[in-house]
Amino acid sequence: MDVAAPPRLVYCGVDLGHFSSPRSNRVSIRTRTGPVRAVATEPKPTRNPPSQSSPPPNNSINGSSKSSSSKKSMNGRMGEVSQEIKRVRAQMEENEELAILMRGLRGQNLRDSQFADNNIQLRLVEVDESSEFLPLVYDPASISAYWGKRPRAVATRIIQLLSVAGGFLSRLAMDVINKKVKENEVARAIELREIVTSLGPAYIKLGQALSIRPDILSPVAMTELQKLCDKVPSFPDDIAMALIEEELGQPWQEIYSELSSSPIAAASLGQVYKGRLKENGDLVAVKVQRPFVLETVTVDLFIIRNLGLALRKFPQISIDLVGLVDEWAARFFEELDYVNEGENGQLFSEMMRKDLPQVVIPRTYSKYTSRKVLTTEWIEGEKLSQSTESDVGELVNVGVICYLKQLLDTGFFHADPHPGNLIRTPDGKLAILDFGLVTKLTDDQKYGMIEAIAHLIHRDYKEIVKDFVKLDFIPEGVNLEPILPVLEKVFDQALEGGGAKNINFQDLAADLAQITFDYPFRIPPYFALIIRAIGVLEGIALVGNPDFAIVDEAYPYIAQRLLTDESPRLRNALRYTIYGKSGVFDAERFIDVMQAFENFITAA
Repeated sequence: MDVAAPPRLVYCGVDLGHFSSPRSNRVSIRTRTGPVRAVATEPKPTRNPPSQSSPPPNNSINGSSKSSSSKKSMNGRMGEVSQEIKRVRAQMEENEELAILMRGLRGQNLRDSQFADNNIQLRLVEVDESSEFLPLVYDPASISAYWGKRPRAVATRIIQLLSVAGGFLSRLAMDVINKKVKENEVARAIELREIVTSLGPAYIKLGQALSIRPDILSPVAMTELQKLCDKVPSFPDDIAMALIEEELGQPWQEIYSELSSSPIAAASLGQVYKGRLKENGDLVAVKVQRPFVLETVTVDLFIIRNLGLALRKFPQISIDLVGLVDEWAARFFEELDYVNEGENGQLFSEMMRKDLPQVVIPRTYSKYTSRKVLTTEWIEGEKLSQSTESDVGELVNVGVICYLKQLLDTGFFHADPHPGNLIRTPDGKLAILDFGLVTKLTDDQKYGMIEAIAHLIHRDYKEIVKDFVKLDFIPEGVNLEPILPVLEKVFDQALEGGGAKNINFQDLAADLAQITFDYPFRIPPYFALIIRAIGVLEGIALVGNPDFAIVDEAYPYIAQRLLTDESPRLRNALRYTIYGKSGVFDAERFIDVMQAFENFITAA
């Protein structure tokens, strides 16, 4: 049964769902001594009110009240850092390549279309044999054993890949020979995106993973790959209905009283229908996995991995393709299991429910969920990035706290942060969608980030370099001494008051490029996702509030963690923040921390 005029729910750029509950703007942070609460609204009035002649502040964001970046304006040294970040950002926007990179990290290059262009043809590997011997958890040995016995199927896929990508590779080679790489960069990037889309799930997901890696791709290539947004042609509805029956053990009519006659969204792994449960009348989103996904993904991984093994014979090629594929594929396999995705969403909801009631996660209907079919609550709303409601700035702040809580507290990180997965519900809450891809952070990573912030405040570069090792930017055993002078130059320029105007960004880029060339310095995958999440939230906030600075929202939460977490490492980080490496009490920094903590717990 078709559903006319479905409500709006955003699902990777697609409108999908429904939710309603009493509105609450309260943020509750639990500590071992009891709850500490904060309200994401305006601050208490100051003791000295502004002069009557002073014009009233313009606190509009998307048409109304500004985010609490204005309410939490910090004095002292953190206030200087906040102002300097704004100056650096403005300077970076003047550089075309850096501006492209920043728009990409903020998710502003994504397409809003629900389906792929009509001229895109998705090429999958269809096999007649059973795939029951393929692993359901990433195992390179099992995949190699399976496809090693099927050389004809592998050869067919290689021919298919070459037929699609061969022309692109030859044109790219000619650009190199004719020294026209820069001149044709945009055209080649567009061509690459179209090719990646047609090659199927593995390449689409790999392209998306690379689209937030400025240490691997150029800004132009990143921009085009970000436009993928995982949209591909839909597959036949009768196949989807048959898969629902096969997976759930009964015809769809026995489960859903209504189900849209065609999908509302189609992605590389599956497509989404709108339905209504027969047992209770709840509106639901039903995601059905695309046929032959496991076969196509594993044969592509088999081919790419063998290519990587061959490239290891050439020491002049520094990229470890095998390591890159293994690291990415393990997480990708988790996305193929919809049971896992549903459980991730429920776990995330439990972690946020008490401290952040403003955050909404779609409920999973486990009874009607299997490895290839996912039934979840239908969330109605609009993209946070496109909303013109007065509370957008407030919800951005909630989003910042939510992601900081994931990073520094729970360690369970929503790893698919883009504007399509952040929506505003009609009752003014922030809904987060799609938990197929999550990252789990270790205590070393969580505490290491807070320690690095403390060291950065004190410009203790020797310790910052050690933090890079702990956080997996630099492998253990590398001689760190030669890196110190370059880092000092980079950070000193960025942190000096008024220094942004004096930064030569070409020199800065050259310095950073030299570090990555001379040393095995890389951006860990988990940190690339962190950059993307914070960048997306910043991009949404800047639309209505050009003065937004992420440090204004992040530092109060960090101060709260430093003052309420009893772990020995954070006790030491708090002590270091206030006393520094000299061990001398710094009253100004103490006031900074306490003011930030007060900002966090202040209620209007």
